[in-house]
Amino acid sequence: MNIIFNEQTNCGVMGTPIEILVVEDNPDDAALTMETLQEGRIRNHISLVEDGVQAMDFLRRAAPYGNSPRPDLILLDLQLPRKNGREVLMEIKNDRDLKRIPVVIMTTSSAEKDIFEAYNLHANCYITKPVELDDFIGAVRKIEDFWLTIVKLPAS
Repeated sequence: MNIIFNEQTNCGVMGTPIEILVVEDNPDDAALTMETLQEGRIRNHISLVEDGVQAMDFLRRAAPYGNSPRPDLILLDLQLPRKNGREVLMEIKNDRDLKRIPVVIMTTSSAEKDIFEAYNLHANCYITKPVELDDFIGAVRKIEDFWLTIVKLPAS
């Protein structure tokens, strides 16, 4: 698990950092997502896990994630090893303690079936990862702008 701390703040106001959990098995996509969020305007902590089993262990604070922070936002890929993103999403949204955490699906699939299923499982948002680097960075920045500056997130 990599954790990055971004000292920059929104509007110059010091506050509690936004906790973001990135669930992504592709090292390039994970690094680019984390780097883009780190460079953003929001003060945040970013945690990374690489598969669905790690994601649920992180969220439930099971070993080795006993001291993991509760995320304010989850960026979840659907194509994950060991436990896919659909299974993770279903577990999150069926868990009384986790279901209020917004989950943004960020995946390569643009299949209507995947989009439909994600929303049926109560995903808060579905984004198809752009292939071009600049478009990918732009998509992550838009996620940050919307979810971390416009939306009022529930208190932990």
